[in-house]
Amino acid sequence: MNNQKANDVTIAFLGVGQMGTPMASCLISADFNVRVWNRSKERVKGLVQLGGIEASTPAVAAAGADVVITMLPDGPSTEAVMQGAESAFATLSSGTVWLQMGTIGIEWTERLRKVATEAGVLFVDAPVSGSVVPATAGQLIMLASGPEEAQSIAEPIFEAMGSHTFWLGGAGAGTRAKLVLNNWLVDLVEMVVETLKFSEALGLDPRAIVEILADAPTGSPYAVAKARDMLDGDFSPNFALKHAMKDALLALDAARSVDEELPLTASLIATWQRAVTDGAGDLDLSVVYRYVGA
Repeated sequence: MNNQKANDVTIAFLGVGQMGTPMASCLISADFNVRVWNRSKERVKGLVQLGGIEASTPAVAAAGADVVITMLPDGPSTEAVMQGAESAFATLSSGTVWLQMGTIGIEWTERLRKVATEAGVLFVDAPVSGSVVPATAGQLIMLASGPEEAQSIAEPIFEAMGSHTFWLGGAGAGTRAKLVLNNWLVDLVEMVVETLKFSEALGLDPRAIVEILADAPTGSPYAVAKARDMLDGDFSPNFALKHAMKDALLALDAARSVDEELPLTASLIATWQRAVTDGAGDLDLSVVYRYVGA
């Protein structure tokens, strides 16, 4: 497979939601043969128009595929799609590469790695850093980990979807890195909210503070963009709050497993959960601006 062209490689892409759709689109545009499956069939239509092939079940998608990609919201969903009568493992061949790219946490990653190993499938743990905008532009960062023999197969696929691939070691290292990075992200968003609220309470124009931060070395493009969205009331989903909340809880679980504490993350959980319960879970995580101090 190493010398094959993209159009000789068949990929089963399982889970074409908010992130999976642009990722699969990049693969189709790069001339890979992409079979797409999703529980909601509406998500598949646009990809079929681009040249993707709709599969009726995960088993149909995976039959004879060189690579299977899962981009699903959590461990139970991923397990359900991969195991069972109509699931991918029913038709997967030994030696197939499985790129597990959803954020599912350490325990589920290890559980699924064992299942793959028993089936003779090469398991690559490769969650992504980035949200919908970089996914659409093919500029995601790949946090890859897994067997060396899978790397040459995975690399051209990662190149079609991302700007940089970091190989971090054995399977599981990618997930650990993703939890660290997403913990940074949720803490950063909480800090942005606190900064805006603090500015307002002191009688300052928060927009002026944001513009100062845009020029200051202590600012960051992401933080400034989120601050502007908050002040504009633009909470169109780039990274849905419910997924950010899930990742924050996974980070806390991971920290506890190694006797570490994440006090900043722990402090935001109650307010963020209130926002999810209030129905804001499908909006961008910046919507927490409405709830902090409310």
